[in-house]
Amino acid sequence: MIQQKRAHAARRLSVCLIVSSLSILAVSASATPTADPVLGKAVSDPARTPKFVARDEYRHPAEELTFFGLKPTMTVVELWPGSGYWTEILGPYLKPAGHYYAAVTVNGESREEDTTTAAWRARVTAQPDHFGTVQITGLGQGHYEVAPAGSADLIVTFRNLHNWMENGYADEALKGVYKALKPGGILGVEDHRGRDDQPQDPKAKSGYVRQDYAIELIRKAGFELVATSEIDANPKDTKNWPKGVWTLPPTLAMGDQERAKYQAIGEADNFVLKFRKPKR
Repeated sequence: MIQQKRAHAARRLSVCLIVSSLSILAVSASATPTADPVLGKAVSDPARTPKFVARDEYRHPAEELTFFGLKPTMTVVELWPGSGYWTEILGPYLKPAGHYYAAVTVNGESREEDTTTAAWRARVTAQPDHFGTVQITGLGQGHYEVAPAGSADLIVTFRNLHNWMENGYADEALKGVYKALKPGGILGVEDHRGRDDQPQDPKAKSGYVRQDYAIELIRKAGFELVATSEIDANPKDTKNWPKGVWTLPPTLAMGDQERAKYQAIGEADNFVLKFRKPKR
C-alpha cells in the first residue's frame, strides 16, 4: 500500500513537472518576435537592388527590424541611410500607414558621403510611388535635429556610431536622437564589434567599437538597454586587419590582395543593441 502511494505521488510529480516545463516553453515561444509577413514581402521585393539583396545573408534585415519592434504604423527615423540598403525596405513598408524620416549626412564631411547622399536623394525623390514621402533631415556637426522633438517611435542606425566617434560628436548625436524619440520610443543600433581584450580607441579609427563601450556611451545619453542580439555575429572576424574593418567586404580595401581570404570571412562581426527612452 505504501509503495502504491509512493508510485502515485511520483506520477503526480512527473505530470506537474511536464506541465510546468510546457508552460515555460510556451512563455519563451510567445516572447519570441514573429516576423511581419508585410515586412517579409518588403525584403523579398524583386525591385530591390541585387547588390543589396546579396548582403542579406550578413545583414538579416527582417530579423533585425523585427528585433527592434518595427510596426507599419510607426514613425521611423533612419540615421545616415547611405546608398539606401535599408531605405529600399523601410520606405515601401512604411508608405501605407507609417512615416519615414531619413537624416542624411551634412556639412560635406567627405566627398564620398556627399556623392552617395546626392545619389540616394535623387533616387528617393524620383520614386515617391515606391518609397512614399520620405522626410529628409540632417545629422552632422552642429545639426542634431533628426526629427521633431518627441515624434519618433523608432530610430535606427546601422554601422554609423564609429563615424560619430571619429568625428567627435557621438554624444551630441545621441542627445539629438533622445530628443526626437517619444517617451518609451526605441533606438536600434548596429555597429562593428571591437575586441574586448583591447582598450577602445575613442576615435574608433579601425571602425570597430567595443560593445560594452557602446552601451555605456548610449546609456550616458539617458537610454535604457532593453536587449542585445547576435543576429549579425561573425566569429571569423578577428578584428586585426591591415585596413581596419574596411579590409573585409563589402569595401575590400586591400583590393586584389588576399581578396578570396577576406571574401571567405564575410562582413564584420556586428553587435545589435536595442535601447528605450524612459517613459518618465
